[in-house]
Amino acid sequence: MIIPHLFRCPISLDLFKDPVTLCTGQTYDRSSIEKWLAAGNLTCPVTMQKLHDPSIVPNHTLRHLIDQWLQMSDQFDPDYLATIDSLTALKHNLESHDDALENKLQTLEKIQVLSVESPIGNSCLIQLGFLPLLLQLVFGKVKAKPSQDYIMFVDLALACALRLLPLGEMECLNVLKEESKLALFLNLFEHGSVMVKISLCHLIEAISSSLDTKELCAMIGKTSDLLHEVVVLVGHGSEASEAGIKALSALSSLQSNRENLVREGAIDGLITYILDAERRENNLAPMAMATLEKLLGLGSAKEALVNNPNGIYAVVRMVFRVSDHEGSDSAVSSLMITCYDSLQAREGAIGAGVLTQLLLLLQSQCNGRTKTKARMLLKLLRSKWDEDSKNV
Repeated sequence: MIIPHLFRCPISLDLFKDPVTLCTGQTYDRSSIEKWLAAGNLTCPVTMQKLHDPSIVPNHTLRHLIDQWLQMSDQFDPDYLATIDSLTALKHNLESHDDALENKLQTLEKIQVLSVESPIGNSCLIQLGFLPLLLQLVFGKVKAKPSQDYIMFVDLALACALRLLPLGEMECLNVLKEESKLALFLNLFEHGSVMVKISLCHLIEAISSSLDTKELCAMIGKTSDLLHEVVVLVGHGSEASEAGIKALSALSSLQSNRENLVREGAIDGLITYILDAERRENNLAPMAMATLEKLLGLGSAKEALVNNPNGIYAVVRMVFRVSDHEGSDSAVSSLMITCYDSLQAREGAIGAGVLTQLLLLLQSQCNGRTKTKARMLLKLLRSKWDEDSKNV
């Protein structure tokens, strides 16, 4: 009986008995890799990458496949094995140091087609460790000025990785905690195409959504140049700006990131987006407004909002929108936070027509909680108006 290549340990070349996977995504038989590590080796035997995490994880999926194959023998789905063999060859092409970039691009195109068209394609790609491999290919080597072909390669590799990410282990993203890889992340944001920047924003979203990558999210939040690039992207254009808004929203979910976001101009970026969004039907203005509300817990954020010539006006415009009430709750909350201790904010809000906006909101079909906040804001503005008048 011929043993499929996938079921052989790369070290012993024998059938896997207890398959385990390293942080590089490569799978070995437990006894073989333990001997390798016990000998003082701190690299992956196949890729020769330095192991930032020497722990091994049981590959239950591969173990299950091998058990099925042993039980079913000739009845095992030949199409499935053919897919596995095909992908194994493609993986070898990507891992090869001799293959030209053009050939690797063609390989990625085949992988992308397979992942879209084949129902078992993505599952096979995950089992074969393509996700950590793709991340290594994108962030493995810093290039001061990436070539156009390299940018195309990165674009396609990121697209494939993002398709696999929901099915894979989020922990593999922690490879970006290495200083050199985080530096390349920034480098690609600075010199990559718009599509590469959009993909990197989606990657930031994924990183910010998992507890397994919380530390990495905090590291990104401390990378000022990277935060600045995300803020700049918000003002770039439709699809790119929306990716930037999603990234800002994701990063702001971590309290420790907020001060740095404000420092790198997030408030001005959000205000610009909210004002520009009025001209587009489908937009993320409610998400931008909710992100702004989160940041306004900081004094520096309130100051930035009040000092922006269009800041208070933009928030007032979000209080009541004819099309929907998404964002109204955050807008009212933001005004309550800002107007409570700022005469300039109160005068700006009243001048921008907040009283009319609040009355329209109270007459609308918005939820009860938002209406309660609207009444509280009206009461606040009235009481502060009386205080301000007495102090004149």
